[in-house]
Amino acid sequence: MEDENKLINPDWAKHGYIQVYTGNGKGKTTASLGLAMRALGRKWKVLIVMFTKGGDNYGELKSFRNLSPNIKDNLKIVQAGLDRIVYSDNKSEDDAKEIQNGWNLVKKAIKNNEYNLIIMDEANIAIALKFLDVDEVVEVLKNKPQEMEIVLTGRDADPKIIEIAHLVSRIEPVKHYWDTGVVARKGIEY
Repeated sequence: MEDENKLINPDWAKHGYIQVYTGNGKGKTTASLGLAMRALGRKWKVLIVMFTKGGDNYGELKSFRNLSPNIKDNLKIVQAGLDRIVYSDNKSEDDAKEIQNGWNLVKKAIKNNEYNLIIMDEANIAIALKFLDVDEVVEVLKNKPQEMEIVLTGRDADPKIIEIAHLVSRIEPVKHYWDTGVVARKGIEY
């Protein structure tokens, strides 16, 4: 009887949602990583898959490596990309392989209910570039465990992803120093 009531009246404090951070403004990944830190502080198990991002030149990776062991034990970070920026005119089979490996890991983690929070960083880009099939992603997300929270970041979120999401934040630039010629700065943009 108690299990039946849980299905009818889920514990909303423990219910997991699908969040999307999209738009052309700066801060989508940063927001998701702040959420990861908050979850880790509550002893949640967190998986971060960085689609289209390889290499070791990310300040957040350096920070996460230096977390205390009792926090770091609850975190797994996987880079599912090459050490370069991927655009529609330079994508390759190697990009596709890396991204597919990351997606397979996410699917397995969702199916096995291994994490409380999964961050699919730049998943929207991987979908927009046709590395990931949006219909497959939607189907997997729709069937996630009830208490699992999932975040997708990246520009150009597909309307199908936005439709199934419970929270969508569109980060749009109002003013950016890049427009005056300032290049990406270590510690701020990466």
